[in-house]
Amino acid sequence: MTAPETAAGTTSRASPQRLPLQALDVTSLKAVLAEWRPTLLPCRFEKAQQSAPHTLQLGLRALDRRVWLEISWQAEAPRLLAIEPPPRIGAGSTLAQQLQHGLAGLALVELEQRGWERVVELRFARRPGDPISRTLVVELMGRHSNVFLLDEQQRVITLARQVKEQHSRLRPIGTGDAYGPPPSLQGHSPSLEEPFPRWRGRLSLVPMTLGQALREAYQGISPALALQLAGDQPEVSRALLEQPVAALDEPQWEQLWRRWQRWLRAVATGDFQFTPGGACAFRCWKEAGAATSDCEAHPAGLPINGALSRYYSGELNRRLLAERQGGLRQRGNQAIERERRLLQQQEQLLARVEDSDGLQERAHALLSGQAPRREQIDEAQRLYRQARKLRRSQAAITPRIAHHRERLERLEASLTFMEQADDLAQLETLEAELQELSAEGRKPKRPLGGGANSAPVPPQPLELRSGGGLRVQVGRNHRQNEWISLRQARRGDLWFHAQECPGSHVVLKSSEAPAQDDDLQLAADLAAHFSRARGNGRVAVVMVPTDQLQRIPGAGAGTVRHRGGEQLWADPGRAAAWLSRPAGGSGAPVPSLEPAQRP
Repeated sequence: MTAPETAAGTTSRASPQRLPLQALDVTSLKAVLAEWRPTLLPCRFEKAQQSAPHTLQLGLRALDRRVWLEISWQAEAPRLLAIEPPPRIGAGSTLAQQLQHGLAGLALVELEQRGWERVVELRFARRPGDPISRTLVVELMGRHSNVFLLDEQQRVITLARQVKEQHSRLRPIGTGDAYGPPPSLQGHSPSLEEPFPRWRGRLSLVPMTLGQALREAYQGISPALALQLAGDQPEVSRALLEQPVAALDEPQWEQLWRRWQRWLRAVATGDFQFTPGGACAFRCWKEAGAATSDCEAHPAGLPINGALSRYYSGELNRRLLAERQGGLRQRGNQAIERERRLLQQQEQLLARVEDSDGLQERAHALLSGQAPRREQIDEAQRLYRQARKLRRSQAAITPRIAHHRERLERLEASLTFMEQADDLAQLETLEAELQELSAEGRKPKRPLGGGANSAPVPPQPLELRSGGGLRVQVGRNHRQNEWISLRQARRGDLWFHAQECPGSHVVLKSSEAPAQDDDLQLAADLAAHFSRARGNGRVAVVMVPTDQLQRIPGAGAGTVRHRGGEQLWADPGRAAAWLSRPAGGSGAPVPSLEPAQRP
């Protein structure tokens, strides 16, 4: 907005390219189960709940702890992992209730995963040594993934999804059917006993790329494992896998053979370790001589399970956030276009007011003759009435134009907030604000969970510490901007905002201690970073004492105006580097921070 009147908003940022999720392949599955066996066998079943349409969670009681398992048949990320204790869910789904009933009083006594199949059987009995009475079969096969609960005769008691003939002619299966395993894998079973000439001959048998040859000649070779076998650098590994097998030279064959042997040896000896990065997102087998991973341990002492769980939950949450952002962005753009049309209509009406003088002059001309005719007098009176009506309408049109402009600025700021939301909780708050903005002339809905006398939850803005120890508050939506700029601000605090650009309000709590140049520059950089100008190298930011801010009567939350102020030059990239510093370094100085730059 203009210098005397500034509205709240936040930044837009370019979305990073979304890479496909790395599947939980058979090597990773073997690593997961290797961690389970010493910890979970035996353990008693306690709880089943369905946290999502495609995800089950099982609570198991081991000797000294409770462990939660997550089973997902989601096509994009089928998985079987031990996870952190999840939120408890009350009335469960039908599938969860059937598992709760079918596994009640039983203990997990056996885990079975045959060969290179991504099929795991969790076998339950009354106690160790008793006959198996229930088997939970988990098939992790992409879009064909499924979960089956079997009885003593291996008949299906319940399953995650019915497979009808139109879905699979080879293996239709439903409740009450006898369970049959998936079709056998094609290719040879990898073995440490196989000599180099035979291994190379199998890969070279048919002219194709190395990546195709690995996946077709041997079982258990996922695209991610092929990349890991080809090297540690993504570009180098992809280039090698895309080469025809006939084009590989001797050093390349020898290097591939050495990694192939290391992988098989790690699987055979159970030498598993989660290592992030490399040729793909992660690797679960340990190379000879590799350093020990420092990934955070799982509460139940299952570091590989914990690391995989964090990887999948983080990636899936980011995808869900991007999906929700896309939907809200579309709704926000539609609301902005609607508001622009309404503003244009009012501006066109206002432009017609300027024609009132012309209408009056035409009426004067009709009556200025010596003997105007009756029809001229009638036409002049009509023009006079039209001119008066236009002049009266100006008093109504001008406030409407101001109203539409203010709403348009708030909608554009909301769109910027949405693009910068970091988690689903922020997005839900912004979605509620967008609903209120879009509900033209309608009474806003009462917040969920709030009774007639319930107190509203105070906003929770982003709060940081500058290098000098001063608090810096950043509003991430309209309500938070209102909270930090007008309600919580004290005399001596300083307000920062990207000039003429939707963005967050930033308040430096300089009422608590004198602000240094580094503190001012950090606040300015943050205001630039949390604005639509985030992608620019240099951004003008206005700095104003908070006691000079004024609420605009009738305007929405977070809309303020001010007069004057001082302009600083800010660097959004410097704020991004400051925000990405290691945790616990809140008091560290801003890297490469120069004194506050004034034009």
